[in-house]
Amino acid sequence: MQKVIAVVGRNGSGKTQYIEMLRRKMASDRLRYIAFSDSYGPAVDKAYYLQLRWNQHDIDPETPNVGKLLEKAYRLAGEDSEERRQLQRHLYDLFYMEPLLDKYVITLSSGELRKFQLTKTLFANPSLLIMDNPFIGLDAETRDQLKELLQLLSEKHALDIMLVLSKTDDIPTFVSEVIELRNGKALPPCSREQYYERQLPIPPHVLTRQQQEAIINLPYQDNDYHTEEVIKMQNVTIRYGERTILRDLDWTVRNGERWALSGQNGSGKSTLLSLVCADNPQSYACDITLFDHQRGTGESIWDIKKHIGYVSPEMHRSYQRDLPAIRIVASGLKDSVGLYVKPDAAEYETCKWWMDMFGLEEMYDRPFLKLSSGEQRLVLLARAFVKDPQLLILDEPLHGLDLKNRRRVKDIIETFCQRRNKTMVMVTHYEEELPAVITHKKYLTKQK
Repeated sequence: MQKVIAVVGRNGSGKTQYIEMLRRKMASDRLRYIAFSDSYGPAVDKAYYLQLRWNQHDIDPETPNVGKLLEKAYRLAGEDSEERRQLQRHLYDLFYMEPLLDKYVITLSSGELRKFQLTKTLFANPSLLIMDNPFIGLDAETRDQLKELLQLLSEKHALDIMLVLSKTDDIPTFVSEVIELRNGKALPPCSREQYYERQLPIPPHVLTRQQQEAIINLPYQDNDYHTEEVIKMQNVTIRYGERTILRDLDWTVRNGERWALSGQNGSGKSTLLSLVCADNPQSYACDITLFDHQRGTGESIWDIKKHIGYVSPEMHRSYQRDLPAIRIVASGLKDSVGLYVKPDAAEYETCKWWMDMFGLEEMYDRPFLKLSSGEQRLVLLARAFVKDPQLLILDEPLHGLDLKNRRRVKDIIETFCQRRNKTMVMVTHYEEELPAVITHKKYLTKQK
């Protein structure tokens, strides 16, 4: 069996820099690195905008689909052989790739995107595979299958594997050694068991009592909606060509309810939330009522968004300007991706207050793209809370966060939801990520 190494550490501990140094030192044609950031790749970077995934008519028809891109990667990686075709079939079966082959990459869910990236990379037959947070965004069944595949590749195909992990309570059992980063320095390698023995327990709460009370006692706004039904969908169906994503969906979310939304990769969770946030053009052809306003009866997209705090993989992907972190947070006050209206002094103080709550007090002026992916996610979470929204839409909010920051964010969610007139919908593939305030659960089934 080849080596399987886990590289771990807190958000901002230096994991990314460590891997970059290692890649420069070990430069090789057979080294492959997959950064599981929320990125759809360079082919669409220039044209990408937040709603593009749901505006498929804006995609250039000459753009190759998933199947063509994978076949190209397969051809470039080496000569055709029965052994390589067996690997291709195995990967397609493992990740249920057949239904994705005629899709554009930009239309993939975050979990489907990771499957595509993995398949493409494994075609190259690397000798060393470095994977940054490979399990985030994958449903439980696919996570287990991926672990089995990585163990098989290590044991049978002489593949060295390095896993960079932020969520460290589930290091695969077949990991042979763990390298922990602290303050930019690597500790001596140890076993998985030794690593767990030296870790301090995560406290039951990260927020202090004073911080919790400060959130609960925030002043209320004068323009809040006060409605019994916050979201109401009736007989909603979403199709793209011959593919049905949602079929005959009825769903009502009432004021004060906190919903957990789950389902397999590609079952339509993010599509459903895009309808609520008016990012999906098909929302105006559906029977959707939000805050007692029927969709398409005159309200603008900004009327909708000013009462919603939102974070998602698509939003993370859309922030590509290297603005100071506090400007990113402030954009939540203006419902913009990027900030084109300068906040006043009071608004900046509000942004600083929320950044402090998320443990970002030393990062006000740090360029967003210079932050680690976990720190970026915390900035975007502060952006979602900064306007004290009545409706929180949190799509995979804990992506890339270490265990302590996961507890911090859960503390903030649980405390915020104690305020009156607060409703939440949260998507996650990890049951343990759900805050204690969840009152309802909805599971979406992937359409045939």
